Amino acid sequence: MNKSELIDAIAADAGITKAAAKLALESFLGNVSGTLKKGGRISLVGFGSWSVSKRAAREGRNPQTGKTIKIAAKNVVKFKAGAELDGAVN
Repeated sequence: MNKSELIDAIAADAGITKAAAKLALESFLGNVSGTLKKGGRISLVGFGSWSVSKRAAREGRNPQTGKTIKIAAKNVVKFKAGAELDGAVN
């Protein structure tokens, strides 16, 4: 499912226009991104939680040449599925 298909599904399920569903989805995504950018955590009980983790700098290898390269430290987003979502998938 892509973004436009998700907007269509939200609009149909909620009985709202596609424009309203698009605004709601964009608001959700913006708030999740903003919270994670500030280092916060989002938790939706039953669905899952997003958090930011720091990945330390490390050395890696260029697979083509075999040379050692330095990989910079960075922040990564982690998602942990909740029990209900995990149960629905399995």
